[in-house]
Amino acid sequence: MLTVALCKGKLIEPTLELFARAGYAGAQLATDSRRLVFSCPDIGMIFLIVRPTDVPTYVEYGAADIGVVGKDVLLEQDSDVYEPLDLGFGVCRIAVAALRGQRSRNRLSSKIRIATKYPRITERYFNQRGVPVEIIKLYGSIELAPIVGLADRIVDLVETGNTLKAHDLIEVECIATSTARLIVNRASLKLKHEAVTELIKKLRDAAVSTGTSKKISARSSSGTSRKTKRTRR
Repeated sequence: MLTVALCKGKLIEPTLELFARAGYAGAQLATDSRRLVFSCPDIGMIFLIVRPTDVPTYVEYGAADIGVVGKDVLLEQDSDVYEPLDLGFGVCRIAVAALRGQRSRNRLSSKIRIATKYPRITERYFNQRGVPVEIIKLYGSIELAPIVGLADRIVDLVETGNTLKAHDLIEVECIATSTARLIVNRASLKLKHEAVTELIKKLRDAAVSTGTSKKISARSSSGTSRKTKRTRR
């Protein structure tokens, strides 16, 4: 049995659709109730439904053999997992945004104040450019921060940009693109090699048939945000 960690929210439906196209139709049971654990013996899998930010932790520590999560979470957490496949859906971008007309506004201090739920990504990005920043960690309503004067800019996940427009914000820089990624526990890759590699192949073939999948080289899938970032640039 393979244990698969799936994240709640927007990614779960396209993930389960991909599993179904790959021949794991029983995975659809994972949306049938409020349960968080689903055993599907017919396809040899147990599904865990967890918060997106928890998926890498479950996989890294072996509570799950495999997981599906957005690249933004992996970049922020820097988890030690194997990342063999870009599933291609859930496309978003990690962007810097500011109030319209205030893109170049400077604070009296030498630092730019930035509100975000991605403090590690933000710090790395601006440090690499030699820009001093003061980071304010928020867990929601990031767009509100520039409006009330809490921050000069924000770093957030952007899909269509409509939420930014609704709050008179404009995207000024794109840090990285995020898509859904398949991640694997390193020990499981060895101990359950046949089952894991078969799943990877089937998911890749199913994703390729829809034109969304990209294979990730072993060099760029070490789980470190910095290496991934260099590859992306």
